[in-house]
Amino acid sequence: MGHTGPSAWSPPLYVLLIAAVFKVFGVYTAVSAWVILALNCVMSAATAVAVYEIGWRCFDRRVALWSGWMWALHPAAMQYAVKWIWEMSATTMLLAWILVLALRMRGVGEAGEGQSWRRWTWFGVLWGLLALTGTTPLILLPAVVVWLLWPQRKRLVVGLAKASLAGVMICAVVAPWAARNWVVFHRFIPFRSNFGAENYLGNGPWSVGFPWGRTVPLENKRILREYADMGEAAWVADRGAKAQIWIKAHRVRYLQLAVKRAYMYWWSVPHPLAEGALAEYMREISYSFLSLAGGFGLVLALQRRRPAAWVFLFAFLLLPIPYYFVTVQPRFRHMLEPLICVLGVYLFQSADPGRFGRAVAGWFGWLGRMTASLQPWFTGR
Repeated sequence: MGHTGPSAWSPPLYVLLIAAVFKVFGVYTAVSAWVILALNCVMSAATAVAVYEIGWRCFDRRVALWSGWMWALHPAAMQYAVKWIWEMSATTMLLAWILVLALRMRGVGEAGEGQSWRRWTWFGVLWGLLALTGTTPLILLPAVVVWLLWPQRKRLVVGLAKASLAGVMICAVVAPWAARNWVVFHRFIPFRSNFGAENYLGNGPWSVGFPWGRTVPLENKRILREYADMGEAAWVADRGAKAQIWIKAHRVRYLQLAVKRAYMYWWSVPHPLAEGALAEYMREISYSFLSLAGGFGLVLALQRRRPAAWVFLFAFLLLPIPYYFVTVQPRFRHMLEPLICVLGVYLFQSADPGRFGRAVAGWFGWLGRMTASLQPWFTGR
């Protein structure tokens, strides 16, 4: 491909992690791939701990235990950690732990330290790290801050001062990257530069609702040369302007694509049937089932006024919005899946088991007692 100039296409933290691994273990070596995927697995395991704490604080230990094990063992939850060398596992881990910290600050599950200055400081640091890993979740930040400040509205000045400290910490974490981009591109790019190009690919006469090609097609020498000659910032701005022209001229089609992407975000983005029709149908059933379970669990949590149900609602409403209007892929839902996991488990744990469910539970109880009675025979104790 050759050198195409400086880039701010992606936030820097995960890219720097890849670069560090390449520096130590070699560029594109099998060992580097193994190390990066192993780090992804560590981050996914840390997410399981956060999932447990969210379930425990908002519901009970039974929901927490089942949620943690589901995250640890369900293939849909672990696929990005073991197959993708990209930021999904890191973004999901950071967002999950930010929600855990928010629950601690709000006093959900236990009073504890509450909204101390120290916790607001860490709140800002974690959001800054998240902004430099996966930028989209920042859309949730104002809603979480309002949710945290709401109980403090009678002491709003102090609450706003602490929230301002968190804002300062976010800016401090992001500032070196924004300063680098100002020096290199001579324009303000606080997080990433690719929005215009993604908008162009997702909204045009060729669009079918989901990406079917590369945003920068490396095999197209003409476009690649154009990208290198113009520079990334100018090339992305040009593509963004073309996307806006098309959107203004085709508003109805644009809204149709947004509805289609919203459907695919929750119901599944189709894959080529050449990969196997049965596998595709099963994947769609699994994907949509989790969305339905999480959605109904959220409705139940709101109805029963469970702690943090409103912040979960904000997450479900806000986090998908950019993908509705620009582009959609299954991996974009991954940052929501810890909450989908907890709420889905809560839904089924809250259901009346009925006669069949009680029979199954009794059978498993009998199996557990038999296993316990046979353990001395197997262990020789």
